[in-house]
Amino acid sequence: MELTFRYAQESDTALILEFIKELADYEKMLDEVVATEALLKDWLFGQKKAEVIFALADGKEAGFALFFHNFSTFLGRAGIYLEDLFVKPDYRGKGIGKAILKKLGAVARERGCGRLEWWCLDWNQPSIDFYRSMGAEAMDEWTVYRISGERLNELGDAGDK
Repeated sequence: MELTFRYAQESDTALILEFIKELADYEKMLDEVVATEALLKDWLFGQKKAEVIFALADGKEAGFALFFHNFSTFLGRAGIYLEDLFVKPDYRGKGIGKAILKKLGAVARERGCGRLEWWCLDWNQPSIDFYRSMGAEAMDEWTVYRISGERLNELGDAGDK
């Protein structure tokens, strides 16, 4: 199997949404996907807020990673935050996920980033085992917080006053 990579283009928007929905289905969260092709096209290619890399097995898209830059004040430089990593079921166990992480590591190094990080669902033991096998460390001392939806609107309204 020949494995190559390519950055997504605007014409890939429907394919990106397909991968997102497959990942959401795997994570038992498909009902939470509200992204549309129009939203993705605007945010990924119009506003350029994130990037997508596809892993191609013999020329066919087998996996993808969606990522963006964050910033570490302690390191004084950007990092890469991996939002989504997904390999289609037929291609799992062939080293594609590992190759995607290595590719992102190379991108981070080329861009002078200080870290590569991501979240993983607590119940997803196969992914946890995979990430640990790659040398990733769980950040157990940190808790993720989120404000979204109506609460975010309320917070924004309060900030406007």
